[in-house]
Amino acid sequence: MPRFMDYMISPYPLRIISLPIDSSKLKLQSLIILAVGHLPGRISFRAHAKFTKWAIVYIAGGKGSYQVDDGAVQHIESGSLFFLRPGAVYNYGPDADGYWDEYYFTFEGSRIAEWLSSWLTHVDLAKQVGHEDAAQHNRIERIFILMESGIPDNIDRAALLLESLLFEFILKDQVPAETTKTQQLIDLMADLGDSLFQPFDAAVIAKRHHISLSTLRRIVSEYTGYPLGAYIHRLKMAAAKNILLNSDDTVKEIADSLGYKDVFYFSRLFKKYVGVSPLIYRNNMQL
Repeated sequence: MPRFMDYMISPYPLRIISLPIDSSKLKLQSLIILAVGHLPGRISFRAHAKFTKWAIVYIAGGKGSYQVDDGAVQHIESGSLFFLRPGAVYNYGPDADGYWDEYYFTFEGSRIAEWLSSWLTHVDLAKQVGHEDAAQHNRIERIFILMESGIPDNIDRAALLLESLLFEFILKDQVPAETTKTQQLIDLMADLGDSLFQPFDAAVIAKRHHISLSTLRRIVSEYTGYPLGAYIHRLKMAAAKNILLNSDDTVKEIADSLGYKDVFYFSRLFKKYVGVSPLIYRNNMQL
């Protein structure tokens, strides 16, 4: 992933990815990500800034302030989300002699008007959406990886993933702090889904959701009808099928990306759950 240094912004390497292809090649024209960036340890403050495109800014650490036009100065801390929109003047950045860790996403498209007419309200107010957790971090990193790939379908996937991430952020800002049992289940199943592209560690996930390993196994079995291990394998094989049909990755590369270090074990599992080997599946489905 591209990194470069700009000591006026941060003493740490920055990651910035601009749309690497012509936007006309994208199937999804209603929401196009133009750029994504990660500015860890940002120290620079922007004054009287104007923008021609929309952007989302998520602060994963540190603190600072955010002001729209001549409005009130809003306090920003870890877990804050705010917007930059065309036609406004912004003053924002970390406190003097301080820093913040910033992720930003610049985008355009007709979907924005749909958001504003329904679930996205008060865009000039910073929102507290919670500290970055493993699931959020995984989604953000996937957006960066998809953008960097330069593959049109992957860039479309990144836009859909960004919309999903933003929707979840806004819901967190709107719902009460007390999480219902149903919401806990939704969060747990989302976490399991977001763990596909890494070695699966049930104990870590159970600890993250403040439940025992036996409770995790029971919840998954009751909700899905499958034992925990079988359910995770099924999710991974579904992801493998998609990658086989939409990339030129080798079977070994796909196995590695899904957390299987033994390609032969991965192939046996694929045949068990899909019915044919990975290569036969790819060749037959692409005819």
